[in-house]
Amino acid sequence: MNILIDVLGWAAMVLIVVAYALLSAGKVSPESKTYQWMNITGSAGFIVNCTVKGAYPSAVLNVLWCGIGVYALVRARSSVVG
Repeated sequence: MNILIDVLGWAAMVLIVVAYALLSAGKVSPESKTYQWMNITGSAGFIVNCTVKGAYPSAVLNVLWCGIGVYALVRARSSVVG
C-alpha cells in the first residue's frame, strides 16, 4: 500500500509540473479544461498522499488548490451556458 501512495504522489507531482510547464510555454491557457483538470487531478493525488503521510499543511494546500480548479471549471461552464 505504501508504494501505491508513493506512486500516487509522484504522478500528482508530474501532472502539476507538466500543467505549469504547458501554461508557461503557452500551450494551454489558464482557463482551459485541460489545465484545470491536470491541476485538480494532481492536487487530488497530493491530498491522498499528504494525508496518508501526515503532511497536513500540504494536504490542506492541495484541498484549496483543488477547490480553485473546480471553481474555475464551474465558472467557465456557467459563462458558456449563461
